Amino acid sequence: MRELGSAPLPPLRPGEYVRGPADAPLVVVYADFECPYCAVVHEHLRDRPLRVAFRHFPVRSKHPRAWAAACAAEAAGRQGAFWPMHDALFADQGRLEDPHLWARAERLGLDLEGFEADRRAPEVAERVKDDFTGGIRAGVTTTPAAFVDGEPVDARSTEGLAALDALP
Repeated sequence: MRELGSAPLPPLRPGEYVRGPADAPLVVVYADFECPYCAVVHEHLRDRPLRVAFRHFPVRSKHPRAWAAACAAEAAGRQGAFWPMHDALFADQGRLEDPHLWARAERLGLDLEGFEADRRAPEVAERVKDDFTGGIRAGVTTTPAAFVDGEPVDARSTEGLAALDALP
């Protein structure tokens, strides 16, 4: 079934953002917080008993605020709030400018000075870049891209969404 890329999907690494039961099928999603298709996949996966790993794939040519949103999620993650920020970003994709990112951080109870410093830290940018580069190597060309137990699923298609919905 593998059609994407010449390299395998990069394995989970320490500190990667994963939620869901450890014994559930692993779904790795490469996504862009400004992509409307990614928001649809997020809705399909959000409350499912799946193990979901999120990887950044900001497509800046189409989504100019995607990089800033990815860095905001990573900065929130440094304060233990990656998934709440992730969910908040997908819930309101039309508001990804800095004042809205700060307001989300404040609503999540984050230290705003730490959030802002982390958001602009080279290590955060490197993390986002590493996700993106790993996606390119695995054959990701657009978002969303999903892999179920290492096998690609066309998450933009009706059939692909149905396949995700059919997971146990």
